[in-house]
Amino acid sequence: MEGNSVPHSGTTTEGTAAIERAFDVLFHLHEERSPLGVSAIARSLGLPKSTAHRLLGVLIRRGLVEKDDAGLYRPGMALVALGLGVLARDPLVAAARPVLEEEAKSVGETLFVVGARGGELVVLDEVQGTGLLRAAPTVGARVPVHATAAGRLFLAFAPDKLKKPRYPLEAFTERTPVAKETLEARIEDARRLGHATNVSEWVPGLAVVSAAIRTTDGTMVGALALACAQERFAALGGDRLAERLEQAAARIARRLEGKGT
Repeated sequence: MEGNSVPHSGTTTEGTAAIERAFDVLFHLHEERSPLGVSAIARSLGLPKSTAHRLLGVLIRRGLVEKDDAGLYRPGMALVALGLGVLARDPLVAAARPVLEEEAKSVGETLFVVGARGGELVVLDEVQGTGLLRAAPTVGARVPVHATAAGRLFLAFAPDKLKKPRYPLEAFTERTPVAKETLEARIEDARRLGHATNVSEWVPGLAVVSAAIRTTDGTMVGALALACAQERFAALGGDRLAERLEQAAARIARRLEGKGT
């Protein structure tokens, strides 16, 4: 029965490995701020240079990677199209976008929405304010759970959507809560207040206040966050910002449920 022959398992394994290596290349280019040469890519990923070159060729043909005049590689515009397509279909992003734009314009600081995807926290959308802040996470960035306000809210209201924290926790700064008792106390504060803050706990000098986006039945679907310089945070007043963020998060939840504009 030649027409119904099944490929040898080795072929499937080799094909899967090639796909994984291609993904490794894409994610590596995404994480780097500057374009890279094929030798640097191969060295970082532990690949033969010929393999890296072959993978890059395939990715270039699909527009997922671009090669500049200096022969260096960077993420391609097809990735942007794919990413925008995913975001355009995300109900939380659609509901939050007008609120993000309004609040960023009013407060003058960067606002973003964080959601749980695949057990991790990811920035789903962002609107920059008029300030000079450049340290806030960008769209698609993964957010550490234990070191951020959004993370503590998810641990308080939707822990089932996240992978369990693995101890010892990573210390991003000297203020990062790494002890289990400390983190649990921060989670309890978030649960009690409905909002959370982190100041220089993930990025030095960066202050973030976050409010839970919860539907009528109490389900947490995301977190709304505002990021600004630590000095600016003190000037604006953390409590006032938290109250404002809670009201904005409630508006997003109503929009998500078709109950508001």
